[in-house]
Amino acid sequence: MPPRFRAPSRSDLAPDALRLSHDIRVDQLPAYAAGEFEVQDAGSQLVTFAAGAERGQHVVDLCAGGGGKTLALAALMANHGSILACDVDRGRLQRLPERAARAGVTIAETRLLNPNREAEQLADQVGRADIVLVDAPCSGTGTWRRNPEARWRLSRERLDKLVATQRHIMGLAAELVRPGGALVYIVCSVLDDEGAGQVQAFLGAYPGWTTETLTPGAGAPRGAGIRLTPLADSTDGFFVAKMIRP
Repeated sequence: MPPRFRAPSRSDLAPDALRLSHDIRVDQLPAYAAGEFEVQDAGSQLVTFAAGAERGQHVVDLCAGGGGKTLALAALMANHGSILACDVDRGRLQRLPERAARAGVTIAETRLLNPNREAEQLADQVGRADIVLVDAPCSGTGTWRRNPEARWRLSRERLDKLVATQRHIMGLAAELVRPGGALVYIVCSVLDDEGAGQVQAFLGAYPGWTTETLTPGAGAPRGAGIRLTPLADSTDGFFVAKMIRP
């Protein structure tokens, strides 16, 4: 018999989000096996919606990981168009094809990248993408409500290395965006070094690029983007900004 649980409640944050009771094993639900839903923080859903992906577009998910945002993008695109999901982590990226198959997503292709050879391996994508989504590696300060012990693993030295990595990835992403296309930058962090400060630095290094005002229905303006916090929005902490190539 399928597990019993209270009916899900609709979230006020994300239009397609439902909240389940805390004691339910979602992986045992028939609807989960049938690919009718995925488990994702409401904040992750909101920042993915900021991409504004549409049917027929070509999207590059440059730091796809296990593919949660790739699947959300595919849903926004009604499974029409193409998504190239990339990552340097083989283990995480290998989980995406199974999740995509369960969800009925047929427009996503994976590509494993080698560190320091990303530009070479993405040469065929230069100037082609309508949207490049960068869910960049970060400090994860936005998840401290769930992982409070992580605060002891963050140092100034580690943060500086993460900031450098983020700028490197943003530079790679900028080359892939077609004229008039968008670079959507996301970090699960509440630190300006990784959020608003990164976007300010990018705009200084890439004259002519502009930012699009986002209205996700939650969060608060922060620099050229929006920041979500656990205290104000009951989500993980996120920063998101959308930059348009001239």
